[in-house]
Amino acid sequence: MKRAEQVTFGGGGGLDRKAQLREDPQALAQAWAAPGSQVLMTWRGKVLSQRSDPERGPDELAWISTQHPLATACRAEALYLGASAGGSNLFACDISAWQPDALDEMALASFADLSEQQHPELPIGMVFAELRRIMARLTPLEAELAATAKALLSWHQSHQFCARCGSKSEVTQAGWQRKCPQCQAMHFPRTDPVVIMLITHGDEVLMGRSPGWPEGMYSLLAGFVEPGETLEAAVRREVFEETGVSVAEVEYLSSQPWPFPMSLMFGCRGRATSRDITIDPKEIEDALWINRQEMMTVFAGQHPVLKPSRKGAIAHFLLENWLADTLD
Repeated sequence: MKRAEQVTFGGGGGLDRKAQLREDPQALAQAWAAPGSQVLMTWRGKVLSQRSDPERGPDELAWISTQHPLATACRAEALYLGASAGGSNLFACDISAWQPDALDEMALASFADLSEQQHPELPIGMVFAELRRIMARLTPLEAELAATAKALLSWHQSHQFCARCGSKSEVTQAGWQRKCPQCQAMHFPRTDPVVIMLITHGDEVLMGRSPGWPEGMYSLLAGFVEPGETLEAAVRREVFEETGVSVAEVEYLSSQPWPFPMSLMFGCRGRATSRDITIDPKEIEDALWINRQEMMTVFAGQHPVLKPSRKGAIAHFLLENWLADTLD
């Protein structure tokens, strides 16, 4: 697919991860102290962001200096993300222990969290916002940095103990490894492979919805790749399990790092051999076939039932290219 890497979080922003620095404490200390070094703060999975236009929501990442009190307080746990094309060293820190005043937990738990949290030590307008909400507005570099930081921090939060002996593990290699001080086992960031598939039959595409999704929300079918399984086999299995539809040819199209919490989405397309749908209610709530003309009305926001998929998600990217006939 010629446009494969144009997907959100697809890279291309010029980030140099400088992996050679991760095991060099002196070099990392110099990078932290260097002029122009910056830190991306996160809070409960949200990224620090700001508005370039007061009339709009946050639309770019917000960075603070490594000398800012919030950054120095979390220096020991800082992750090293790498350097920008301009040479600035970039780090990430999590301050989820901070408790905002009058926190709305219901808003945080909602499917589309629109709430923003303003830390008292940061300038007005710098707020923690849900990454899904702003991802389509970020530059390629910002998107890659946000995805990397969020996925890494999610892994650290859920893998704090050694899987071999159960002891508390320690952060090493500037956040790119955890090591057990008892049995010396080394643990590395986890990425979960997921297939998401554009299944077509003639001029129609198969769409489904999960329980709990907002009314009118449908998307492409998706599922985790199981051990010992190819991407092609995972596509056929997931589609058949969820809808009873058999799939013949399968083709890889594009991938997308998806830091919710730490997946890698493999976008594929497949040709269905039948249109008959038999839903497994344990897997999905509904599935249906949508033709190209009808999908155009969905994307235009004019469909009476279906709502367009979220911009920035690989489902939107694949459907958009399917409509434009630019998958090849």
